[in-house]
Amino acid sequence: MTDTGCAPLLEASGLTKTYSDFKLDGVNLAVEPGSVVGLVGTNGAGKTTLIKSLLGLVRPDGGQAKLFGRSMWEDGSPRAAAQEAAQVKERVGVVFDGVSFPGELRVRDVARVMPAAYRTWDTALFGCYLERFGLDGRKRVKELSRGMGMKLMLACALSHGADLLILDEATAGLDPMAREEILGILRDFMAGAEGRGILLATHITSDLEHIADYVVCLDAGKLAFSLEKDAISDMAGIARCRASEFEQVLDAGGFEGARFVRNSLNIDVLVPDRRAFARAFPHIALDKADIESYMSLTLKGEPIESAYGSARH
Repeated sequence: MTDTGCAPLLEASGLTKTYSDFKLDGVNLAVEPGSVVGLVGTNGAGKTTLIKSLLGLVRPDGGQAKLFGRSMWEDGSPRAAAQEAAQVKERVGVVFDGVSFPGELRVRDVARVMPAAYRTWDTALFGCYLERFGLDGRKRVKELSRGMGMKLMLACALSHGADLLILDEATAGLDPMAREEILGILRDFMAGAEGRGILLATHITSDLEHIADYVVCLDAGKLAFSLEKDAISDMAGIARCRASEFEQVLDAGGFEGARFVRNSLNIDVLVPDRRAFARAFPHIALDKADIESYMSLTLKGEPIESAYGSARH
């Protein structure tokens, strides 16, 4: 069931959801076959609301949410009522920030529960993951550490033939070694068959440096940016300008799209093309951007266009 054609595995188009104190406002997002998309943003940015809308757990007020080209909502009702939705569900492996099984349940007994939810459940494969992850089948769920609990949920997500993984803060609170192990598992998943994909929502942007193909950032329910990861890690840069150097940048022009933040020591300028900037201003200190610094300057910074005229003084 890996033939997805050209359609995205997951797609949000103008997705809107309004609460009394928050609005997910016209968000667009897609996970194409063969890609890993990192979803970032501050607390309360709307990442979980977006994921739940895409999964049919929350009814959006507007826009479309699709899995494997099929709308999750029709006439205000979840697509889960349709017969074909079972096939969609079996192709998606989901890991939220926590273990969803009763605390008294033993790890080995999870394999007796899951076939009721997934016709494609593979008990033998689940057993292999338990062994690989070092999960003791005799332990009760409540006895598992956070890291082991996340590995249990990941083992479940990987044991029913999923083509798409959706992970919401699955590595939060884990030590670096445990996070690296889970990232290795995700790499193996992507390498295991063509046409697979992952949506990984996380606060730990360094994890995305090693696995993501695209990065999507939400800010207060709106799309802040959606870029190939290489456009951030390989292309963007942060210029550390003194006031006089910043004036030179403004006078030269040609850096539309840059953003800047003033601080006590200098003015940090986020530039989309650090190589072009370095050629133009070889005397200005310039660092390579990473996802965290790019996100921070995008969300906190001002457009460089706003510094022209009286605002530059």
